[in-house]
Amino acid sequence: MICHLACMQNACIFQFELNPDRNSMNPEKLELLITREMPFGKYKGRIIADLPGPYLNWFAREGFPHGELGGLLALMQEIDHNGLSDLLEPLRAKHGKPAPRH
Repeated sequence: MICHLACMQNACIFQFELNPDRNSMNPEKLELLITREMPFGKYKGRIIADLPGPYLNWFAREGFPHGELGGLLALMQEIDHNGLSDLLEPLRAKHGKPAPRH
């Protein structure tokens, strides 16, 4: 199903697709946040779960990359934005990846 959201003041239209299989959170995706490294940019080599919130928010404003990486960055941005990063702690412990100290 495709949904449209119109902004009257800014005269813009946002379009997104609701696909339960694609947008649902699953353990495999959460595990990838702990194991997958950022392949480019300022934070190249850092696992996605350790990317700073302002960097993730920049992607949210400017656009996430296409494909799996973009989906993982969007998922991590939502987790970080909503203060749910602690949900990843059991996976961090499983993979021996402690949270970075800020």
